[in-house]
Amino acid sequence: MTTTTATPQSTRVAAVVPPPPQAAPVLGAGEPRTTNYRTLAEAAARAIYTWDARSSTYSEVYERLRSWWDVLPDGSNPLTVMAQEFQATGVTAASFASLSGMHAFRTASVSTAVCDGQLAQVQQNPAPWEGLHVCTFTLKVAEHQTGGSNAYTVPVSVMVNCPPAATAPADHCAMVGFYASASRIVY
Repeated sequence: MTTTTATPQSTRVAAVVPPPPQAAPVLGAGEPRTTNYRTLAEAAARAIYTWDARSSTYSEVYERLRSWWDVLPDGSNPLTVMAQEFQATGVTAASFASLSGMHAFRTASVSTAVCDGQLAQVQQNPAPWEGLHVCTFTLKVAEHQTGGSNAYTVPVSVMVNCPPAATAPADHCAMVGFYASASRIVY
């Protein structure tokens, strides 16, 4: 005769594991912590065209600007775009090395600003989510070096992601892109 022993089935309860805490976003040097998209976009526009080869290396200038760029979870704004657009401002590692030897620096100030619905291209193709803003600035740029100065104007478009966007920081806006290439400026 065979005896079978019944073993009680264990009751398994699915544990709810909370997601790991997200690291607080780190702001770039000079980046304002604000929910005012215009304030952040204007500060970013000036930062994009401002550098000082007398006290910074190309890597430091690039990293300062890189620290402002918030990569979106879907990867639609990769850092390769940032690198291309930064080079469109006229600064490359090679040019910066020679500018350093000439004690060069560049400053920028905003001449005009147009945002969101004021831009015809945004009217035709509105932002894909609430909280994404686009501003195009005309900057007055001044480049100074040992041999003299050069002044010119240049457009730059800045994209800013703000609450209530699900991909924005909860308490401030973040730059998610900029365009300095003439073919990509938003008008």
